[in-house]
Amino acid sequence: MLCFVNDYSQGAHEQILKRLSDINREPQTAYGRDQYCESAKEKIRAACQSPQADIFFLVGGTQTNATVINSLLRPYEGVLSADTGHIAAHEAGAIEHTGHKVLTLPHRQGKIDAEQLKAYLKAFYQDETYDHMVIPGMVYLSHPTEYGTLYTKRELEEIGAVCREYSLRLYLDGARLGYGLVSPGTDVTLPVIAQCCDAFYIGGTKVGALFGEAVVFPKKAPAHFFTHVKQHGALLAKGWLLGLQFDTLFTDRLYWRIGEHAMEAAQELVRVFEEKQYPFFLKSPTNQQFVILENSRMKSLAQKVSFSVWAPQDENHTVVRFVTSWATRPEDIEALRQLL
Repeated sequence: MLCFVNDYSQGAHEQILKRLSDINREPQTAYGRDQYCESAKEKIRAACQSPQADIFFLVGGTQTNATVINSLLRPYEGVLSADTGHIAAHEAGAIEHTGHKVLTLPHRQGKIDAEQLKAYLKAFYQDETYDHMVIPGMVYLSHPTEYGTLYTKRELEEIGAVCREYSLRLYLDGARLGYGLVSPGTDVTLPVIAQCCDAFYIGGTKVGALFGEAVVFPKKAPAHFFTHVKQHGALLAKGWLLGLQFDTLFTDRLYWRIGEHAMEAAQELVRVFEEKQYPFFLKSPTNQQFVILENSRMKSLAQKVSFSVWAPQDENHTVVRFVTSWATRPEDIEALRQLL
């Protein structure tokens, strides 16, 4: 079975596994106080050009989103998100479970924009009864989005300006950030994100790690964030497992090289679908590619290839998603070409 269903179906990059094996018998300090976590933090600070950043390592994306959002919001505040945002659509109400409402905005290929955001906030505060409502306290973005699309530097700066005008925090979900950073033509870098956002996370789970996400507060973490992590059941006793992985990912550009490998595979995937004249649902500049298949063709292909069923296009066609990763091989692409 060829695997294009997601970018976390397989274990971890071999360099990470090797380092884990090399230090497996070494006793380590618990709860992220170890040398590997400290080394990884320094490397991430350097990559973000944020020498004062506070950095914490958590295990998974939903856990990270719930912990960060809950720590940054007051009890009566909610978080604005595209209606396709992960926190709105695929986290089982995790944010609402912490007591904060997800306030959704219509997406445009997975994105929201500053003009749309400002119109929402202006209308909200013009309502004389707004203090009876959930107060917007944060904007949540995904980069890349659920549709594989990317924000530009200008878009992030404009959204950040609206957030500052209305005293909102800006938080970026970087579950697949590694693929966005190396996408051809992007002008968004880690320093750009650090300048625009109050908090973001660098995804490891979907970018070559066994598990793990690195939360970055470019200026200052919320008070007692470590305790917030503990209270949310998100504090890993063997925190060095997280630190070692990010220390490896941020050594010799491995994080970027993993992204580049997946992007090269995605571009070859695009060429295959174009060659076979399969239409695209949208143009994605990252490792997620969305194509439209006839339903009968989709069912037959699913016997030999794993992919995600995205949404019905019409009665006879369905949008499906193919994803490349650190583990995608040229022979996988060639085998798919033969099947198509």
